[in-house]
Amino acid sequence: MSLSSQVLRLHEQLYKRTDGRVGHRMIGVPTLLLGTTGRRSGAARTNGLVYTRDGEDYLVVASNGGADRHPAWLHNLRANPDVEIQVGRERRKGSANVLEPSDPGYERVWKIVNENNKRRYSAYQKQTSRPIPVVVVTPTA
Repeated sequence: MSLSSQVLRLHEQLYKRTDGRVGHRMIGVPTLLLGTTGRRSGAARTNGLVYTRDGEDYLVVASNGGADRHPAWLHNLRANPDVEIQVGRERRKGSANVLEPSDPGYERVWKIVNENNKRRYSAYQKQTSRPIPVVVVTPTA
């Protein structure tokens, strides 16, 4: 496991263990906890992800650090788009919609998330041939 992966894992653990008191802005960009249901196991899964807002929606990117495989959480929410997000100490239910580069509206949200994360997503996209989706989480409660 790389040093950056270890730092991100520690960040996620602090976010969870402090119930959001620590973690929301710890790595220099806003971070949320995304709760999904394992598509095969049915178990609850949680991932710390950088996000930005688009009106009422939360935008997260399935970049997986530019790896050639999609992150597991993306497969989980494709199988079941009902998710929970935690931003700081606030938890909300939501519905996830995966936008691919060929989908209408993708370019607009890609620009928003890429600028929010200091253009890292453009760098990640150059590392992989797979298209990197943007996930729109719309709060439902």
